[in-house]
Amino acid sequence: MHYPSGSVVKAAFIRRPNRFIAHCLLDGEEIVCHVKNTGRCRELLVPGAVVYLCRAGEGTLRKTLYDLIAVQKGDRLINMDSYAPNLAAGEFLRKRFDSVRAEVKYGDSRVDFLAERDGQKTFVEVKGVTLEQDGAVLFPDAPTERGARHLRELMHAVEEGDRAAVLFVIQMEDVRYFSPNDATDPVFGKALREAAAAGVEIWAYACRVKADSMDIADPVEVRL
Repeated sequence: MHYPSGSVVKAAFIRRPNRFIAHCLLDGEEIVCHVKNTGRCRELLVPGAVVYLCRAGEGTLRKTLYDLIAVQKGDRLINMDSYAPNLAAGEFLRKRFDSVRAEVKYGDSRVDFLAERDGQKTFVEVKGVTLEQDGAVLFPDAPTERGARHLRELMHAVEEGDRAAVLFVIQMEDVRYFSPNDATDPVFGKALREAAAAGVEIWAYACRVKADSMDIADPVEVRL
């Protein structure tokens, strides 16, 4: 998953007055940019943090010219673009399955991907992970009723005889393991364990992250 060539610039984070926008210092000028992640991200967006912004395409009718897509946390570069995990997941799945369709209607909602190989269907729901603590990565960083609902849909797919998986796309490199964030959302943690027990596959992968790209790379241990 690559951003357009030449579109990414380095800046410094100043403040985030609400979940949709941030003020950053770019070339000595304070600008307002769109935050492509509505999560809390409090441990990432701290005053003075190095961030990376992607300029919107020419002719785009927007109030903000840039999107905030990545942040430096110590030695670790973290992509925090909430659209990036699905883009990277699509590329990842298409290398491993015969056919892959995105945004497939299932029941009363939609599943991120339907992948097929040798006639076997696999429904895949994607979750981006940006919360890291001492090398462990956790999801979610804020309560998510929607996340638990997605897990129940995957359980139903397994009951119907199909494969199902939740793919946690860890938007950084060099992590030790993945776990559900029970302290923040015990309901999601419980649902994830129930899904695993029901046959839903739990995949977690770290990504190779650069300022202008993110690619799914290595599997990460899952601790439920």
